[in-house]
Amino acid sequence: GYIPNPEAKPFSADGTAGGTLWESRTPPNNHLPQPLDRVRGLRHFCVQGAFTVGHMSYELVIFDNDGVLVDSEPLSNTILAGYLTELGHPTTYEDSLRDYMGAAVHRVHDLVRERTGQQLPGDFDDTLHRRVFAAFERELEPVAGVIEVLEKLRADGRPYCVASSGSHERIRVGHRKTGLDRWFEPGIVFSAQDVGRGKPAPDLFLHAAERMGVSPARCVVVEDSPLGVAAARAAGMDVYAFTAMTPAEELPRATAYFSSMAELPELLG
Repeated sequence: GYIPNPEAKPFSADGTAGGTLWESRTPPNNHLPQPLDRVRGLRHFCVQGAFTVGHMSYELVIFDNDGVLVDSEPLSNTILAGYLTELGHPTTYEDSLRDYMGAAVHRVHDLVRERTGQQLPGDFDDTLHRRVFAAFERELEPVAGVIEVLEKLRADGRPYCVASSGSHERIRVGHRKTGLDRWFEPGIVFSAQDVGRGKPAPDLFLHAAERMGVSPARCVVVEDSPLGVAAARAAGMDVYAFTAMTPAEELPRATAYFSSMAELPELLG
């Protein structure tokens, strides 16, 4: 779905173009996006248990969690913005989406310290998680259409996993509430807790691929945040960007774009 672009620039730590903080073990191809209908025109076919889009054969689908599997971003970012404002760091919902969507909680500490010189309270993480989990128990739902995607992957025998910036507890709480726990046994659930650096570093996706026994070049990531797209590209993986919340223009290095989960099975082939 892309045309090679030799002038495309790598991403910096904050997900913007122009930096070289994280080198990929498998350097990603730089591309310019094509419309989704161009991607749909590619030939899809299965090869020895892998699945192919154009010339690329994928052996593993890696899902982000928040905003891709569970519809948690509006809840968690509303709570985060409110809590930071309560602590004297005025933050709107839009600020939270821009700065923290797709990130591990250490990024909140890092940015507040960088911008204000102040430390967040020692119980910040526990309080934030308690409030978010309470909201999850009341309101959290799976992303519309994702159950059908998982059903098809399982029926076709295609390996998949989840690699999330959230903690293992956060993933478990969300999956239990939404019924996704039946699709994700512990052995295919990976968290930023498992590695030293969260997204946009490639560590989490590389860790997931290694644990699943698949080369990064044979993986495709399903993401919805600029930090996640940057992390997938830094890991040398193709990435399909879900644009239900984030416009495609804010995800410029994705391999393909889709706005409804109903479109994903066709992209995967």
